[in-house]
Amino acid sequence: MGERGSILVVDDEPGLREMLSILFRRERYEITACPGFATAREAIRNAPTAYGVVLTDLMMPDGSGLDVLSLAKERSEETEVIVMTAHSSVETAIEAMKRGAYDFVTKPFATSELKALVQKAFEKRALVAENVRLRAQVDRQNPKDLLGHSQPMRQILDLIGRIANSRSTVLITGESGTGKERIARAVHDLSERKDKPFLVVNCGAIPEALVESELFGHEKGAFTGATSRKLGIFRQADGGTVLLDEVGELPLGMQVKLLRVLQEKKVRGIGESNESTIDVRVLAATNRVVEEDVKSGNFRQDLYYRLNVIRIEVPPLRVRREDVAELAKYFLDRCSREQNKQIRGLSSDALRALDAYDFPGNVRELENIVERAVALATGQQIGLGDLPHEVSGAAAQPSPALVTLPEEGCELDAVLGEVERRLILQALERSGGVRTAAAKSLGVTLRSLRYRMQKLALQDDDEEPVSMESWKPEG
Repeated sequence: MGERGSILVVDDEPGLREMLSILFRRERYEITACPGFATAREAIRNAPTAYGVVLTDLMMPDGSGLDVLSLAKERSEETEVIVMTAHSSVETAIEAMKRGAYDFVTKPFATSELKALVQKAFEKRALVAENVRLRAQVDRQNPKDLLGHSQPMRQILDLIGRIANSRSTVLITGESGTGKERIARAVHDLSERKDKPFLVVNCGAIPEALVESELFGHEKGAFTGATSRKLGIFRQADGGTVLLDEVGELPLGMQVKLLRVLQEKKVRGIGESNESTIDVRVLAATNRVVEEDVKSGNFRQDLYYRLNVIRIEVPPLRVRREDVAELAKYFLDRCSREQNKQIRGLSSDALRALDAYDFPGNVRELENIVERAVALATGQQIGLGDLPHEVSGAAAQPSPALVTLPEEGCELDAVLGEVERRLILQALERSGGVRTAAAKSLGVTLRSLRYRMQKLALQDDDEEPVSMESWKPEG
């Protein structure tokens, strides 16, 4: 529709409809304005394509904004709906969010705040569409291996799509349990080598004396116990991909031989007189800080440069908490099928506890927690009591910084002010500057958040909400 997207405005106040129409047309959106539920219903049903964003009043003479929300979502799940209300309450907010609203604003509101909220809604639509496109590429053979809509995961999916057909080596780093092998598998499955072998060797699990034989093979009789010829991982994977998992555990002597293989594209097994040319894409993964190992002399610098042509850093789960609920649902569905149980979801308390937990074991730990919860659950929903104690208590644990009194004492007002300031700044950062979302995450009203920001000098005092009485069209 419009250059930046289409917006449906639904409100029974003519002045507000006119103001919003002018405001967003100036922002290059295509606007349709409706005076109530009945006309909005026709607009939603008859539009050539679904609206990008719907701005709807909550209370109207001929219907509810929640009904508009339901109709918009029925037409397209991708439509983002923002509810405007002068009758704000916790109950209506919760109900709107349950039905899929993107956010809600309380009248009177600042135009800058609403513009930012609409922009974020359109950005979310674009990001979800891009994620779906990338997921479709990566999921050709592994439909559910990579989950998450967080910014870090979207960046990784985009990078995988761009490097899959490259011949360059890839170094995948991250903490244990973050899914480095799944990332490597996705690179292989998206590449032209997808129909060739994908072989994984755990460099830390092979005895040092057997590493060379495992990687490059050996001739019959080359050493005691070599009763037959062995090809080795690299020759078995010819034409495909080899993942060197925990590559930082390779002995230094083996690192020299691996470097030569990467440079020459040839291998020679133990006891063999001739070299074999190979065509193998090499991926390496480690949970170690390789740069520190290079400085300490435990990892060869030349091998590090050879492996680190392309770098994928897999973030820990605690920095992409937006993905926890999606991952938990996936593991829940899978474990329920495996254990032949009819469990439909997690309670809100259980989800809050998972969201508050730091997951030192990352995605692997979340998978184990959900598997345990499914095994223990007696009902059709995972509750707080089905989670391990360290998880169930996470949401209730205040930050030590908020409850620990220094030995030398403190000035209470100054400390509380600093804590309030930091939490508000964190909430604003997480919400991308959208104050309604920040207020919601802090459990306060938008008016209260504005007051606190003014008190802490976090906003200009002259930024006043727009009211119908004070608003005048620009120009």
